[in-house]
This record gives sequence, structure tokens and C-alpha cells, in this order.
Amino acid sequence: MVRAIHKLTNIGVKSASKIGRISDGGNLYLRTSNTGSKSWSFMWNVGKQRREIGIGAYPAVSLGKARLIATRYREIIAEGGDPKNERDRGTEPTFAEAVEKFLAVMDGQWSNAKHRAQWHMTLTAYCTPIEERLVSQIGLPEVLSVLQPIWNEKAETASRLRGRIERVLNFAKVKGWREGENPAMWRGNLENVLPKPRKLIRGHHAAMPYQEVPLFMTRLKGHQAMTARALEFLILTASRSGEVLGARWSEIDMEASVWTIPAYRMKGRKEHRVPLTDTATSILAPLYQVRVSDLVFPGQIHNQPLSGMAIQMLLRRMKVTGATPHGFRSSFRDWVGDETTFPREIAEGCLAHYVGNAVEQAYRRSDAITKRRELLEAWAAYLSENTQDNVVNLYGQIDASR
Repeated sequence: MVRAIHKLTNIGVKSASKIGRISDGGNLYLRTSNTGSKSWSFMWNVGKQRREIGIGAYPAVSLGKARLIATRYREIIAEGGDPKNERDRGTEPTFAEAVEKFLAVMDGQWSNAKHRAQWHMTLTAYCTPIEERLVSQIGLPEVLSVLQPIWNEKAETASRLRGRIERVLNFAKVKGWREGENPAMWRGNLENVLPKPRKLIRGHHAAMPYQEVPLFMTRLKGHQAMTARALEFLILTASRSGEVLGARWSEIDMEASVWTIPAYRMKGRKEHRVPLTDTATSILAPLYQVRVSDLVFPGQIHNQPLSGMAIQMLLRRMKVTGATPHGFRSSFRDWVGDETTFPREIAEGCLAHYVGNAVEQAYRRSDAITKRRELLEAWAAYLSENTQDNVVNLYGQIDASR
């Protein structure tokens, strides 16, 4: 006859006061000492010998967590193993505990506290369904219970979360806490039960058609605000907003006309050299003469750069719809593909995108800055087509208050 399991309740465990052991069934016991403290233990027979190992103190180890550990130990016994050996390898953590251990080990890889906080937030805020489960008990159904509710509505977040869960479970496998395939991996696994990320609404940045950018640049030159100069520079260099707004004079070699963005400020965490065209340096020259700090595009607060919202507000004041600052990178890429014969890798290099597999990248020692300069010069020439006659006093006095 099979013994009943899960005899206890959370209220019963909390109120238990009788000294001794109370069975929950399935080899799991709650032990209450004469001091009133409570702890969990797992007991089983090996031949005629009775064996016992501790699971942990209550309430640090909840009833639910104790049951999960007991389930794992029963599986080990059924497979001919010894739960004590499992415990001696290191107490198996819950997913929430594994997250904390993983983040502690990986702490040195984060470029800043904000990056680590993003990992911690996604792995805790969205993983409630599995946070109390032992890592060895997390399979495909458990992973799907986390991802499916947000897969369509928050596609970008869900995609990142999947990768982060995969990393934590790989960490758990290396530590010896779980075995088998990773249920969070995409290829050959989740790709068969979830829509491919590229088919989801991923919130691509709206981009201005490249045919309209030259006229927009003409309008932009008519604005004297520091924000306008930053956006102009962003478009000419095909750079990201964060890279431009955080630019420092110490990164710029005016003599060589090169802007070297350090790795820690790049999305790909790899140093990126941007060749500066004559048009780009003509934006920088007057700013350098009136500089008040190392920031190229300072905001109104001392030693603080312009905010990304400042550029968005400029676009609104100019009544520009259907375009974002980041979208101008797409405008540039579309222009290269439709209107020029520059190789794909040169265009992608201007965008600081990696091209080719790891082997190709290892053998590509040069960043092709000369060819990228030629491309950005062609882009600057395109942007100035049919606009010169419409521009009066291109830069004049810079108004840093906007």
C-alpha cells in the first residue's frame, strides 16, 4: 500500500509545538526540539539500516521547499543513488538562490551596477513561478510557465529573460545541481513551441526614409540648440544616442579626425573608432572653443550630458513623427544598400556591428577605418545635396540651454 504524502499544512507546521518528529509522508519529517526550534529531515532505509539527513531549519526552509528536496531525494533512491552523496556535493539551491549565486560569481563581468540590476530584476520579477523550485526540478513546462505570459506582449524582455534563465541553469549544471539538456535553450527546443523572435512585434525604432534626411538636416542646422548639434553629429556618424551623448573631448583626436569610443561605452563592449568627416569636425570645432567640461555635448546640469529625452523633445518641436534618434542608423543603412556599392561589412562596421563568425572576426585584425571614412564622407555629401543654398549661418552661436 502506498503511503500518503503531503500530510502537513503550512498552518500546521507553523503551530507545531510537540517535541519530536511529525511525518509529512514520503520520508520527510518535521522535527521540533525542546527549545521550540524546528527543522526538516529525510529518513530512508538501506537494507536494515535506518539513515537520516537534515534538510534545513524551518522557516528558512519552507514546507514547499522541503517537499521539493524530498522529491529529489526519493528520485535518487529510486535510481539506486544515495541522497547523502547528493547533499555532500553542496545543498541544491532553489532557482532564486541559484540566481543570487550566479550573479555573485559573474559580478566582475558587469560593466556597471545598472547592468547587474537589470539581470537581477528580470530574473526575479518574472520568475515567480519557479523561484522556489530546486534547479534540478526545472524542466520545459516550468520555463514555459515563465515565458509564455510575456512572450508576445513583451517580446524583447522575454527574449532576454530566456537567455538569462539559460545562463543560470547552465551554471547550475556546472555546479552539479542538475543534469541533462537545458530546458531554456532556444535551438532544437523552445523554437519548436514558441514563435521565433523575429516574427514578434519587437518594437523596432521608427526610422525616417533616407530620401527625407537631407532636407531634415537642413532644418536641423537652423536650430541653435546644443541638442540639435548632438543629433546632427549622431546622424553624420551613424552612432547610437548613448555613444554621442556620452562623448568626451578626451576621446576625440581632432588632428587625426578620429573619435575613439572606449569599450565600456559600447553596446558590444569593444572599442570602436569613428572616422570624422569634415562636416562632423565642423560641428565639433565651435563646441570645443566654448567647452566647459570634458563632455562634448553638456546638458544644463554641470558635468552632466544631455539626456536622451532632449533629442526626443527636439524632434517633437520640429513636428517630426515616425522617426527616432536611433532610427537614423537604419536610414543610413538603407541608403548604403540602395544607393551605393560599398561592401556590406563596411556599412556594418560603421554601425559597430560584428560581421562573420568568431573565426572570421579573429582573423580580421583591421577595423577598415579608411574605407569606413570613405563611406561616411559619401553619406555626408549625400546629406548636403541640394541643401547648401538653403542654409544661412550654419552654426553661429550655440544655445546650450536647449
